[in-house]
Formats: sequence, structure tokens, C-alpha cells
Amino acid sequence: MDEVQKLLKGFGASSFGYMEDFDSGVLTVQFMWKERRVTINANAKGYAAALMREKPYNTRMRGRQSDYQKRCLKQGQIAVYSILRDWIKGQVTAVEVGMLSFEGAFLGQILLPNGGTILDMVERENLLALPER
Repeated sequence: MDEVQKLLKGFGASSFGYMEDFDSGVLTVQFMWKERRVTINANAKGYAAALMREKPYNTRMRGRQSDYQKRCLKQGQIAVYSILRDWIKGQVTAVEVGMLSFEGAFLGQILLPNGGTILDMVERENLLALPER
């Protein structure tokens, strides 16, 4: 997170913070850039579930299934930090080189006055529904 903080500070962010919810497995990064509040979440449990789907437990593996699940979760808890760092770095770079506007890069993660994100609102209002044929 030190690297993310340094990156965002160099990008012009005026504040930065992060928090990990151990129960839900969610890592949250928040920052402010030119009056825009942004919140980004990554889920270690989601990563662990994907890992277990990719390589399901079998009886040839060492240890019990519960131990395997714990190892996958531990790997997910490490991976989400790298995933967020890389994703944020990619978005910031896209803005810096003019490939995207700030809003284009972080649109789904920009916080609205009600505390939800733009993506939450789009999903709630079903704004991306495909037309019926």
C-alpha cells in the first residue's frame, strides 16, 4: 500500500487510506482527487473461490480440505494488494497519457453524495440492461 500511496500522491491525490475487513475479506482503498472521492474494493474470498474453482481440492493433496481452503484464502489476502496496486497504476497511467479521463478511468468507483458509487447506482437503476428482442 506504500507504493499505491506514493503513486496516488504523485498523481495529485489529496488524501489516501485503506482498510481490510477480515470477516468479509474485502480490502478497500479510498482516495480523493480534485474533489472526486473514489473507493475501490477487492475481495480476498472471491480470489480464493476462483483459485479453488481453477484447482479443486482432491484427496491427493496434502492436508485436509479445510487446510486447503485456508491456504487459498491466505493467498487471496496477499493477491488483492497486488491486484489493486496494478489496477490503480494502470488506470492512473491511462489518465496521465491521455488515454482516458479521470472519470472514464474510475467512473464505477467514484462516490456519490449518498455514499454509494456510480456503479451501484447504474446497477440499481438497471441502466445497462440490454434491449429485449
